[in-house]
Amino acid sequence: MLTVENHLGEIGISKECLSSLIGYTASKCFGVAGLNNAERTRGLLSVFKKADIGRKECVSLGIRGGKLVIGLHITVVFGTNIPTVADSLAHKIRYTVEEKTGIEVSRVTVYVDGMKA
Repeated sequence: MLTVENHLGEIGISKECLSSLIGYTASKCFGVAGLNNAERTRGLLSVFKKADIGRKECVSLGIRGGKLVIGLHITVVFGTNIPTVADSLAHKIRYTVEEKTGIEVSRVTVYVDGMKA
């Protein structure tokens, strides 16, 4: 549970809620074919079984210095410019999380695990 303090009081946001918000935002971005499993031990399973967007395995969350650190594993569409997709996705996730929750985002790291035709 992450808490945000403002002039009205404290607001608690669950990590599952944030993961769902980030997964939904990522699935709507151009060039993203899907989300992958973030757990290294289950990496081989993610090749055979598509990860669910709302599940926490696709997104890793942490707090460093009072700010949110986000890691996201994706598959891109073949033929798209990978650095552009990753940069656009990072900016979109940062904007969406800060706008919807009020939590300041320190860093968004996008890991491209594969391509899909």
